[in-house]
Amino acid sequence: MDGTVASYPGVITVLLPTTLEESPRVSADVRLVRYDPAEPVPQDAVDAQVLVVWGNGRRQLRDAAARLTRLRWVQTLAAGPDVVLEAGFAPDVVVTSGRGLHDGPVAEHTLALVLAVVRRVPDLVRAQDAHRWAGELGGVQPVRPAGDLRTLDGARVVVWGFGSIAARLAPLLTALGAHVTGVATTAGERHGYPVVTTEALPDLLPRTDLLVSLLPATPATRHAVDDRVLRLLPPHAWVVNVGRGATLDEAALLDAVRAGRLAGAALDVFDREPLPPQSPLWDEPRVLVSPHAAGGRPVGAAALVERNLDAYVAGRPLVNLVER
Repeated sequence: MDGTVASYPGVITVLLPTTLEESPRVSADVRLVRYDPAEPVPQDAVDAQVLVVWGNGRRQLRDAAARLTRLRWVQTLAAGPDVVLEAGFAPDVVVTSGRGLHDGPVAEHTLALVLAVVRRVPDLVRAQDAHRWAGELGGVQPVRPAGDLRTLDGARVVVWGFGSIAARLAPLLTALGAHVTGVATTAGERHGYPVVTTEALPDLLPRTDLLVSLLPATPATRHAVDDRVLRLLPPHAWVVNVGRGATLDEAALLDAVRAGRLAGAALDVFDREPLPPQSPLWDEPRVLVSPHAAGGRPVGAAALVERNLDAYVAGRPLVNLVER
């Protein structure tokens, strides 16, 4: 599939979510209909050929897949299209993603989580809540304490899932002195950084101080960060997951942290969201919980929709095509 979509003649109805703040500029033969992604698609817009998705729930998407019988194309503004692909849209409906829209915000949030765990911000907050001067975290400190990760200067960071987000994140880590290695499906050099495949993990991870996962959710990445992977990391290492929750075996992570085989983790995504109140992750002091906050701001979303709408109307290939 080359991303070209044949549209029906006449006015093209485009469903635009109210969660998208801006409106794309469109030609006279395009009708924009705003809809609430928390509610079923309005009955007077079920003739839509194009559905733009942002913040839609699974039930709403399944309803759209069943009722939008003239749909030709779904543009999700999420970097990962997994929720759309699970909704049951017809095989001939083209799906495009929001890849690239979240690079800056996700890289920024990832850096915040990395610095939080390296500089022990959760411990500082707990000490403040208890009105306790955490002297062990301040004052005179060794530059690089043995068996502890307290600085990014000289730290060995592995970024698993080395795409466009990693391209924004890696220079930020480098600026603070970290040595970054990427992991992807093909080895080589990307964006000026060495990239290896998963075959190199048994040699790479025992020398790693921080593992950052940016993996997408696919059948192949389900629990990719599992007990076997976690056991390869040294006890002082930390794990940061800002990709998809399904890629991390949470039970294995908890076991590793509680057994002292892993220093801790900062998690922005979870296998089940919202994270249930009864999840043991909430009460684990060496796990920092972030409520899927990294990628909630699709920068340049209206421009992407506008570009793809122009291509759709003109019969040109769409960008960010998702293989189905």
